Amino acid sequence: MSKIGMLNQDGQKVKDINLKDNIWNIEPNDAVLHNHIILSQASLRQGTHSTKTRTEVQGGGRKPYRQKGTGNARQGSIRAPQYRGGGIVFGPKPRDYSKKMNRKERRLALRSALAYKLQANELIVIDNIELKTNKTKEMISLLEKLNIANNKVLIVIDELDENICLSARNLSNIKILLPEEVNTLDLVSADNMLITEKALEKLEEGLTYE
Repeated sequence: MSKIGMLNQDGQKVKDINLKDNIWNIEPNDAVLHNHIILSQASLRQGTHSTKTRTEVQGGGRKPYRQKGTGNARQGSIRAPQYRGGGIVFGPKPRDYSKKMNRKERRLALRSALAYKLQANELIVIDNIELKTNKTKEMISLLEKLNIANNKVLIVIDELDENICLSARNLSNIKILLPEEVNTLDLVSADNMLITEKALEKLEEGLTYE
């Protein structure tokens, strides 16, 4: 069973804790992980882009000039694609970009991302996070003690705390999630994952009994 040192808020090691091998010590599946990242990014796209075809552009109801005798190519409308202000050929239309992936693959992708975090020493387990105030400097001070103040950090806590949420809201490199909200895209996007002991237990429990 894999072990990792748990730290306190001062960055000092408190004890070693065990990690479940079926979650943190698996062989990451790069193909499934890649597919799930593409799926997650695609789901963020609104798909509301739209261009007008020649039938939707206003105007152009009459032939610009007669069919024969002008020496020009025959034209039926000044809203044809070759004219300035005309319709767009094969332009984007509203569509749904979402993709499908079965549940086993989704869990495998999440486990693979977690395994990579452990292998790269980007996982930090802390006994608890308690801030006296909701000041941003409180959060910065905590991150500095853990040597991750300049990194993009995903913080996972077992329950939302007002001081933690408010102290981090002005920091663009910080994202706070609950254990049940942890996802593959946020994991691979973060430089470090900072998780409390209780949140770690909930995360492992959710992935074990899902």
